[in-house]
Amino acid sequence: MNCAEPMTQTDLNVLETKARETLDAHTHEIVQWHFHESTGCPFWLEKKSELKFDPLTEIRVFDDLKKFPLFEDECLRGGPMTRWVPQGLAGKPVYVFETGGTTGIPKSRMVIDDFRTDYEMFSDTLPEQYFPLGANWLMLGPSGPRRLRLAVEHLCQYRGGTCFCVDLDPRWVVKLIKKGWMDHLEAYKQHCIDQALTVFSAGHDIKCMFATPKLLESLCNALEEQGKTFPETGITGIFSGGTEFTPQWTRFCIEEFFGGPPEESGIYMTPTYGNTLMGLACSKPVTADENYKITYYAPQPRAVVELVDPDDPQTVVGYGETGRAKLTTLTREFFVPGFLERDEGEREKPFEKFPWDGISGVRPFSRLAAQTTVGVY
Repeated sequence: MNCAEPMTQTDLNVLETKARETLDAHTHEIVQWHFHESTGCPFWLEKKSELKFDPLTEIRVFDDLKKFPLFEDECLRGGPMTRWVPQGLAGKPVYVFETGGTTGIPKSRMVIDDFRTDYEMFSDTLPEQYFPLGANWLMLGPSGPRRLRLAVEHLCQYRGGTCFCVDLDPRWVVKLIKKGWMDHLEAYKQHCIDQALTVFSAGHDIKCMFATPKLLESLCNALEEQGKTFPETGITGIFSGGTEFTPQWTRFCIEEFFGGPPEESGIYMTPTYGNTLMGLACSKPVTADENYKITYYAPQPRAVVELVDPDDPQTVVGYGETGRAKLTTLTREFFVPGFLERDEGEREKPFEKFPWDGISGVRPFSRLAAQTTVGVY
C-alpha cells in the first residue's frame, strides 16, 4: 500500500485480523508458561487445582480466558511476594510496586523487567521532534513504592537522558483530602511544585517531563505567579496521565498554558492511561479537529482492556457504548485474567496504529465513584 494513501477499511480489517492472531498465539504461550510446573508461579499452580478445567489444554485463544473466574484483586494484598515469582524467572532481582493503600494493606505486584519493556514500547510512540533523544526529563508525580517513578526514569535513560525527580507521597495527599485538611493539602501541593521550580531554575536543560494533569496545571499557575509562561521552561514534550485528563482540560491547557497546538507552540502533550497491573495505554493524537477527544489503546498483546456490561462482565458493549473496563494482563512475569477496573468509558473502534479496540472518556466507575479519592491524579 502506498503510505501517502489513506488506509481503507479493508486494509484496517487485515491489520485487525493479524493483531487478533498475534493476541491468540500470545495468550496460549503465556498460559502455558504460568501453568506449567517448571515455569509457573506458586499462586497459579495452586489455583490450577481449584479450576474446573485444565488451562494447559483448554486455553488456546484469548476468548478461552472467559473460562477463568473474574480476578479478585484482594489476592494482591499481603505476602509472601514469592508466590507471584514464576519459577522460570527464579533468581532474578525482583521489584515490588504498590498501590495507594488507602483501604488497608496496599495491593502489590511483583515486577522484574515488565516496567522497562512497557516504557520502551511507549518510547517508540513519542515523536522525536518534541521528545528529543538525549533530552533530560523532570518526573513530577508520585514517588515511593510506585512503578511510575522508576518507569519514567527508565524511559528517560532509555532515550539517553537524565531524569530529575520530586519527592511526592500520594498517600499523604489522600489522607489530607479525606480529613478535609484543604489548607494542608494546598501547602503540600505547593511544596511539590516548589521542588519542580527549583529543578527548572538549576540549569539542567530539561526538555521533557511527566506530570499528572492536576500538578501540570498547578505548575503552570505557579509560573504565571512568577511572571513567567510555561514555554519559558524549555519543555517541548509532556507525557501525562490521570483520570482528570478530559477533553475540556486538554483544550484549556493547550490554548491557555502552552500557547496553542504543537505546530504553533512547539509543545506536544500525549495523554496516557495506565496502572501497575496493565502497563501503559497510549492515545491517538489529540487534535482540535476531533474536539480534543482522548482515546486510549492498551499495549496488546501484553495487556487487553475490554469495555464490558457491568451486570454481565463476559459481554463486551457495542462501539460508542459505555462499559466498565476489564483488564487482562499477559506477560511472563504476571498473569491476570479478567480483572474489573474501577474505571468506565466508551468503546472505540481500532485504528491504523493500534488495530484493536480502544477506550475513551475514562473516568471512575459510576457505581463506585463515591468511594474513589482521586488525589494527585
